Amino acid sequence: MQTPSYVALSSQAALSRQMDVVANNIANASTAGFKAQRVLFSQFMVSNGTSQTAFVEDAATYRDTRRGPINRTGNPLDVAVDGDGYIAVSTPEGERYTRNGHFQLGADGSLVTAQGDAVLGDGGQPIALPAGASGIVITGDGSVSTKDGTVGKIRLVSFDDDNQAEAGADGLYVSNSDPKPASAAILRQGMIEESNVQPVLELTRLMSISRNYSAANEMVSSENDRIKNAIDKLSKIV
Repeated sequence: MQTPSYVALSSQAALSRQMDVVANNIANASTAGFKAQRVLFSQFMVSNGTSQTAFVEDAATYRDTRRGPINRTGNPLDVAVDGDGYIAVSTPEGERYTRNGHFQLGADGSLVTAQGDAVLGDGGQPIALPAGASGIVITGDGSVSTKDGTVGKIRLVSFDDDNQAEAGADGLYVSNSDPKPASAAILRQGMIEESNVQPVLELTRLMSISRNYSAANEMVSSENDRIKNAIDKLSKIV
């Protein structure tokens, strides 16, 4: 296979990765707290001694950390993270972080996510509400109280670089870096942060990627036909 085919195939591989990322964005357009992902491309040169050829590859994926729209739900157990921060939760795989503040009460009265993961307090322990708790109030700094008094404080954390927290399943994030207290974030009770994905823009981006992928595929087919015709002609000469 000749250089033009390799160039087209490198482009197809990068476009295929980008297509997967955009498709995942679209699939999570209605997932609370979801952040759209983007692909970074890089170009590298290969020399054959007399000339250089440029190839492209997807170098990395990063997250668009801009805040999504905050909508009021009226549910006292819903909280939106306004600012640079995440809520710490406990999962079977260890501590994870989320911006999806759609919470509920577990069977034991603890505050949990929609997946049943316990919301952690400042001390690293789950936040438990007394049976029959009413008048639940969650303040901007994460303090949780009922009509009988304060029961805990939701642990809000942040990272020096938001992309240190890698996206995982169920809208959760995981990081090998130690988080720090989120001093620039507050919680808004009775609200939810929606996904920051803009479906129309993502669909437009997906169509553009598809066209570019088809163009690269046509280039590969054209190059294969050219080589085949050249071989046929040479075989007849011989």
